[in-house]
Amino acid sequence: MMASGPDPSLRRRTACNAESVEDCLLAGPGGGASGFEDLVLLAAQMLERLRENGQTLATAESCTGGLVSAALTAVPGSSDAFDRGFVTYSNAAKTELLGVRGATLAEFGAVSREVAHQMAAGALARSAADVAVSVTGVAGPGSSGRKPEGRVCFAVAAGDKAECRQIDFGPAGRARVRYAAAGYALKLLLKEFPEG
Repeated sequence: MMASGPDPSLRRRTACNAESVEDCLLAGPGGGASGFEDLVLLAAQMLERLRENGQTLATAESCTGGLVSAALTAVPGSSDAFDRGFVTYSNAAKTELLGVRGATLAEFGAVSREVAHQMAAGALARSAADVAVSVTGVAGPGSSGRKPEGRVCFAVAAGDKAECRQIDFGPAGRARVRYAAAGYALKLLLKEFPEG
């Protein structure tokens, strides 16, 4: 379960090779229609979980470019559990729309658990949602400074608690990393908010 603040002991690092990206999946070959349909199935499960708990969700996305929100809104009737989504691709957008601190970006970079945490907290503060999930990463091709291709950071926030993760999907290709990241975000939400 989630703990207060961005406690370093909660930060987990997982390496994924090409096979485990498939397991996490999330994307059909090239991130095509079958990948999106899988995301919509995960989104439908999460929306039902939110309804059961009387909660609403906000998203804050960077490398996925709104893919999590798109999956959620592909489910009919999602507006009763999905409040809003922020697509904050640039550092300026992260700061202006979500309140991510410039000092955090400068010290840790946009692809970090610290920035993911501030993105999720900012989405909560700037919405009517009870729960927020954030995604920030390097989809590729190629690395971004010190951050390797396929590295993605996530946070789930509710109240004053947050769970932050870093996953290295590896150089699986831009579409596959994006779909894998969107799917992982939805699975992380499902894990953090179990049934009943």
